[in-house]
Amino acid sequence: MPLPLHHLRAGIIGTGFIAPVHIEALKRLGVQITAISGSTKGTRALADQWGVPEVYGDYDYQSLIHSPNVDVVHITSPNRVHVEQSLAALAAGKHVVCEKPLGMTTEETAKVVAAAAASDRVFAVNYLCRFYPAILQMRAMVQRGELGRIIHVQGHFFQDWLLKETDYNWRVLSSEGGKLRAVGDIGTHWIDAVSFILGARAESVFATLETFHKTRYRPTGEVQTFTSQVDPANMVPYEVDTEDFGSVLLKFGDADHGHVSGTHANCAISQVAAGWKCSLYMGIYGTKGSVQWEFQQPNEIQAGYRDQPNQVLTRNTAGFDKDVANFTDNPGGHAEGFPDGHKMHYRAVYEHIASGKTTPVLYATADDGHHEVKLCEAILQSSEKQTWVGV
Repeated sequence: MPLPLHHLRAGIIGTGFIAPVHIEALKRLGVQITAISGSTKGTRALADQWGVPEVYGDYDYQSLIHSPNVDVVHITSPNRVHVEQSLAALAAGKHVVCEKPLGMTTEETAKVVAAAAASDRVFAVNYLCRFYPAILQMRAMVQRGELGRIIHVQGHFFQDWLLKETDYNWRVLSSEGGKLRAVGDIGTHWIDAVSFILGARAESVFATLETFHKTRYRPTGEVQTFTSQVDPANMVPYEVDTEDFGSVLLKFGDADHGHVSGTHANCAISQVAAGWKCSLYMGIYGTKGSVQWEFQQPNEIQAGYRDQPNQVLTRNTAGFDKDVANFTDNPGGHAEGFPDGHKMHYRAVYEHIASGKTTPVLYATADDGHHEVKLCEAILQSSEKQTWVGV
């Protein structure tokens, strides 16, 4: 039986869109939320909403990480401060769950890898797609060789929340989010999920990036992620230095299970795809069969074959149950989705902490986060040179 998690206490740094997602998932697991840090206004609002006792406004994250009432620090702040806050939390002896990307450059993220390796603390990067039951199921099928040798993978991650030139968020600014925006923000979710399923990392890339809105308009005040209510009269123009779209080819290395070697993949990534709110799709094609999955229909896997009827595998029914037993709670037909992916991710992390690190490490580690940033740098270089680049 998994150990109860209610004796563990979490502190949240950041008050934007993703912070309450972390809080809600942790609450559902029984984890205590004991502290929040961020802007004074945002921190007080979240603390009042969720009944959090310790409030550290004015971005005073140092007080949070040094609180004796915090065991695990969740970093949900803008990308540019992830490394600084990760290093500080590890130095304070805390376990860490850091939002992706781990940092802005590999020079920075290498410091986190070293600090995490030198520490006895658990460090996880929030690539939650790993904990959708369908992702875990497809991973098991690949590992067992049910699809044969994996030949190629294709897919996309499409959103439209930055379609208009008046759509604004701090992620658009390279100084806040990094030089890669669409690929770094959502594309790495696709790449990490595919890497997790295949059991192999991308070793080389060929990419093309495009910025369709060379000039955008930003409001003079604060903007909440995924909101669209803007007043053009109160907006100012600025030059855009991050991409709206990316087309990426990847070649993966060898997997220990022997069914993946030199597998090719192609992915299109867009934050200006009208009509698509959050469509992460992948198709994985092997010599014996294929599987397809869509983030917006998370409880089904389409299985394809040449010499037998195709199948729809449904979560918590035969063929899509035993391999995901600890990471799905509801019966078949009772849909699980985005909030549940976070819940299952934190279950894996917190059970690893509670068990004294005896459970499997399925979550993305600091080294995995570092590799994703390394991959982003290779994608930028490839787009500039229009050639294959090693990761």
